[in-house]
Amino acid sequence: MNQLALDAGVELIPDSRRVIARLFLPGESTPGGTSRTAAVLERVLATPPDQVSREAARILGQFGDRHPALDSLLRANAATVAPIHSPALSDDLLVVVGAVFTAEFAVETAALCNPSAVPHPDQSGLGPGQLRVALSLRSIGEPHLSSIQFCEAVVGPGRRWVFGSRAKPLHVPHITEGRWERRQFVRALQHDGGTDELARALTDALPAEFGSSAIERTVNELPDVFLHQPGARPQLESIRIVAESSYQATFPESSQLSQRVLMPYAHEEHRGVEDARFVRFTDPDGHLGYRATFTAFSGDSIASRLLLTDDFRTFTVQRLTGPPARTKGMALFPRPVGGRLLALSRGDGEAISLTHSLDGLDWRPEEALYRPGRLWEVVQSGNCGPPLETEHGWLVLTHGVGPLRTYSIGALLLDLDDPTHVLGVTRVPLLEPPVLQADGYVPNVVYGCGAIVHDDILWIPHGIADNRIRVGSIPVASVLAAMERL
Repeated sequence: MNQLALDAGVELIPDSRRVIARLFLPGESTPGGTSRTAAVLERVLATPPDQVSREAARILGQFGDRHPALDSLLRANAATVAPIHSPALSDDLLVVVGAVFTAEFAVETAALCNPSAVPHPDQSGLGPGQLRVALSLRSIGEPHLSSIQFCEAVVGPGRRWVFGSRAKPLHVPHITEGRWERRQFVRALQHDGGTDELARALTDALPAEFGSSAIERTVNELPDVFLHQPGARPQLESIRIVAESSYQATFPESSQLSQRVLMPYAHEEHRGVEDARFVRFTDPDGHLGYRATFTAFSGDSIASRLLLTDDFRTFTVQRLTGPPARTKGMALFPRPVGGRLLALSRGDGEAISLTHSLDGLDWRPEEALYRPGRLWEVVQSGNCGPPLETEHGWLVLTHGVGPLRTYSIGALLLDLDDPTHVLGVTRVPLLEPPVLQADGYVPNVVYGCGAIVHDDILWIPHGIADNRIRVGSIPVASVLAAMERL
């Protein structure tokens, strides 16, 4: 291996015991299948009461420690499938009905990869030279369904990285409606294929700011003529999908960071939320918070979305618009540059590009910064997370794809005041797939979504073969020394 970074000797590996419980409807998971809910429910309701009582006790005893508030979850799932006008069910029968229509999902049983690191909002209780880090992790379960988990680590003093323990049981958030500005909602509709008379009439009737539920109220107030136009039904469905793509996810205050998992929720996320690239962000008003772009995968298409949080407990998910939002892999700069918000992207599939925005939601067409040229990146290049601000310039970790679709990690240096100017590029990778660990869910890959600098050391958490996470480190001075100046 010719890599420059030093392995820290620590790792995270997938844990199949990290599970959530979610609604299960028999038949609907089979391609071309139909729901068998009514028939299954009828059989459950015919079960003798003494057998129901024993089964309820077994379920709560065996699975109660694996899920927070399991009893409440099962009751909620029972209420989802029980007929509206059915007689009241006993407490035990509610537990059993709910359990029949509930399935466990192991969030990382297939893969654990692509970490992103930022300074943790809580830096209390640390010793000299230490920094607490919050990391997002891409978790992949069957059938290749991605979610976003979190963990913690302490860096320093010196070349020391210690992962915190990952707690169980896992918590999924409470979802509430998102907020929209009307102008961004119109842009989102146009981004998804334009608007017709129904959409124009509806958006004209909306207030300047509104919640997602305002869509249904406004639809009900429209003249019937709009709802009976040709194409009105699919257009209305598209409007609803866009409106519900903005939402808020809140975890219990009692939960630890490593217990929280963001599962797909919106229509465009149906097949996964992938590769969050977090950055500690200072907005134009001076507010310090956290932002991340992530990839929403519907099963048919991909798109970049935005996560906002101040505390890693409450997250706001918002739509992005503009050409860069149609692709994956956007990475935000941590502050405005020259009065504009900037992000890296890769609209053409192979070149690292720069895009800008006035509001952080609508992004302009990209300008290419760097095209791959060396053999280890000859297939394509892209970012491995948000730019890191140093006194020497913006340090950008990159991934390159070479022979046998091998992914390696290198770096660029961009001018601080004019990031369109590339100052340098590493001649050889900082990290390569280790020969003895190159096999896995996706062989021959090292990949990360966000590094961190602490005490002039660049720390690079990264996935290996999508089946484990390790950490590399290298002095910033050594990265700069390895660069070819342009």
